Amino acid sequence: MKYKDLNIQTQREFPNNARTAGFGWLVRAGYLTRENQLLPLGELTISKLHAKRSADVLTLLPTLASENETFFPLDAERGLVEVIHCTACGYAERLELAQFKKMPFSTESPLPLEKVLTPDCPTIESLANFLNIPKEKTAKAVMYTRTSDNRFVFVVVRGDMQMSEAKLNAKRLVGDVRVATVEEITTAGAAAGYASPVGLNAKRALIVVDDLIPQSPNLAAGANEAGYHLLNTNCGRDYSPEIVADLVQTKEGDSCVKCGNPLSASSALNLATRSELHFENILLALAETHHDDKGLTLPKSAAPFDVYLMHVPGKQMDTRAKAEEIYNQLQAAGIRVLFDDRDERAGVKFNDADLIGCPLRITVGEKALQNGMVELKPRKEKENRLVLVDKLIEEL
Repeated sequence: MKYKDLNIQTQREFPNNARTAGFGWLVRAGYLTRENQLLPLGELTISKLHAKRSADVLTLLPTLASENETFFPLDAERGLVEVIHCTACGYAERLELAQFKKMPFSTESPLPLEKVLTPDCPTIESLANFLNIPKEKTAKAVMYTRTSDNRFVFVVVRGDMQMSEAKLNAKRLVGDVRVATVEEITTAGAAAGYASPVGLNAKRALIVVDDLIPQSPNLAAGANEAGYHLLNTNCGRDYSPEIVADLVQTKEGDSCVKCGNPLSASSALNLATRSELHFENILLALAETHHDDKGLTLPKSAAPFDVYLMHVPGKQMDTRAKAEEIYNQLQAAGIRVLFDDRDERAGVKFNDADLIGCPLRITVGEKALQNGMVELKPRKEKENRLVLVDKLIEEL
């Protein structure tokens, strides 16, 4: 295609709203608007990516992959997901679904249940401080109501951990739920801020516990009475859960479920699922990965064109006519070429060629043409070289 036909508008400076380097280069090179809308050059690039197999496209990028999704690590303000990953074995998953290797805090023998006064201790932090125990020795209650039948759902996780609703929902363990109201909590026999599964009617309450709870003896939990807690609650002895599953959120530094090494956390772009590629995110990831201080450096398999063809106006020779001839020859040979047919200064064209990032630039200039040659410069190399026009297709 020709430069004028695509109406490419490059920018001399980065946009003020450039949230990442890659986004800034895509705007400067005329692939995107400052409002993140695709321009014709960007649409053309995505069209080419559509034609590629997903495996080919994603191999051009450093990615993190779970069983169902592929991510690109990126530090930006919006449009991202949080991903937990292991640098040792490659395990990766969304933060809310990631697993980790859980370790019991203690292996002590069960102690007798004891009810104690705990005034003004409706939170795990206040309870741990009052009893002078670590949060790992407490049980946290999270209460829902199942929407299908209004059954009360009581979830227990260890006090130092965060419940992951995504895991509860993704595994379809209990069906659709909503947060229980104070009235529903009271009707079920529990007390907000002082709740535990001990003593609840199993027919009315569905008790669900994280899989670490059965391995956590003697936890402090609510007594289902305001101002009181129970010491030494033990799952299996004091209450029987109907469902035991992984229900807590992983955090950075936890041990990898696959290899045991510390896990890392990163912001990331979602590039693909099992059934879909997110091409606009892939375009941004390509720009983040493949650029230098002059512009984009896209690989051939991802660039909108294989060649950036330009002419430098001559004093004695019609360089544009020769460039047009070469343009037609390249097209006939099946080479994707962008012909910069503008009557601009050479420096402007060189800068735009670097910005747009095609793998090769061919320059048709008078001096070289007088010897039957053109300049050939790979985008990533500093030096150019002269090639005979008659050998150009073969050289490419």
